[in-house]
Amino acid sequence: MIAACATDLSAASEAAIETETCLDCLGRIGVDEIHLVTVVPSNVHAGMPGMNFEERRKRGLSRYGRVIGDAGFRVDTHVVRGTPHRRINGVAETVGADLTVVGSRGQSPLENRVIGSTARNLSRTSVVPLLVNRVERATEDPDVVRAHLFQRMLYATDFSANAERAFEAFQYLRHATREATLVHVETPKDPGPEHGEPRERMRELAEQLAAWDIETRVDLRQGDPTEEILAAESEHDPTTTLIGSRGHSRLRRLLLGSVSEDIVARATGNVMLVPPEQGPR
Repeated sequence: MIAACATDLSAASEAAIETETCLDCLGRIGVDEIHLVTVVPSNVHAGMPGMNFEERRKRGLSRYGRVIGDAGFRVDTHVVRGTPHRRINGVAETVGADLTVVGSRGQSPLENRVIGSTARNLSRTSVVPLLVNRVERATEDPDVVRAHLFQRMLYATDFSANAERAFEAFQYLRHATREATLVHVETPKDPGPEHGEPRERMRELAEQLAAWDIETRVDLRQGDPTEEILAAESEHDPTTTLIGSRGHSRLRRLLLGSVSEDIVARATGNVMLVPPEQGPR
């Protein structure tokens, strides 16, 4: 597997990329090649006094690359110019990445809605699974919030095709997952059961994970999906929350957001977002 790891060379990015346990977790799920990506903003010009960003970032990526290479991965580095989430997606597509990884300290929900962040913009636009690796806030020397990325998974499902696609990620996550909590939130607008009662469908999913020796529990809830998924995260303390994206139109996503984007913005721990399957290009 190939992973594209985005970094702005900040202390938060360093924590997300250089943590030995995190690298070990990526190796466990089959990642053997990592592409480090950093983006120089379009409004920063090479000729500006004291602003040789590209050369400084190349040196920073080279240092990260040595650490990752010493951990046994094939490594390549990319310094690109433009809008961060667009260029990160572009590199991921070019190298055939199976996963995009970005570190995030998180911001207030209001700030995320008004101006966005790289992680939130990636959650709207990524066409490959996105792992948001949460880093500690309000500290000069941050560490990752959950070092074992996939050890305890919280999987949220509404039984849609996109949720099923997210569940398929367990085919490779299982090599690093010991425990999983399956969450379904019923809302008043839910239609009547067409393919079985929620509890029975959740039991079937749990049996699939049990066959891979993953200790599994089921959590059925009622209420607002975002709030209940976040409450489940607080209660079960997973290392990563796994969720599918519905892939709304660009305008709808920009104006209204979605459950998946809200989880990316507000979750305490890591989030893995699986986008819908892409049609032919």
